[in-house]
Amino acid sequence: MVRSDSFQVAQQLVVTFEPLYADVVVPERATSGAAGYDVRAHLKERTVEIMVGTRAEHIVISEDSLVLQPGVRAAIPLGFRAMLPSVLEAQLRLRSSIAFRKGLMMPNAPATVDPDYPGEWVIVLANMLSGPVEIKHLERLAQIVFARFEKVHWKTGPVIASSDRGARFGSTGQ
Repeated sequence: MVRSDSFQVAQQLVVTFEPLYADVVVPERATSGAAGYDVRAHLKERTVEIMVGTRAEHIVISEDSLVLQPGVRAAIPLGFRAMLPSVLEAQLRLRSSIAFRKGLMMPNAPATVDPDYPGEWVIVLANMLSGPVEIKHLERLAQIVFARFEKVHWKTGPVIASSDRGARFGSTGQ
């Protein structure tokens, strides 16, 4: 059996990382075989935007944590910006332990960060439980998985032929 780490890549892609605060931790893989790079909430002395239904509010955090009430969504800042190579997107995904243990979810998962996005990275979290959930400063919440993408040209062409497959979700069978 050949291990995947024995494959040599011709050119290594570089992501330029800019911490916006002194205590920000560079995203890192938890193990040598992990696909994702863990990122942490940066909440200390920050203002966090939350959504209660369709109403936006801003919460000033003076301590080291945010308590997210049931049904509320929050844009959790990560405390850094990054510049990606033009051929990569960064996909932000919730760590499975956060979903399972805390009952949080990312409603837009995976969230895409484009190579030309210049701002601070954030993740959107929603509390799916019936009680409040605490999110702590520097808590590992999500992970970044990088994916190459292609730039394509769209053209208008002839009518696309139908098939026996159908055109609805789940149309290939029960």
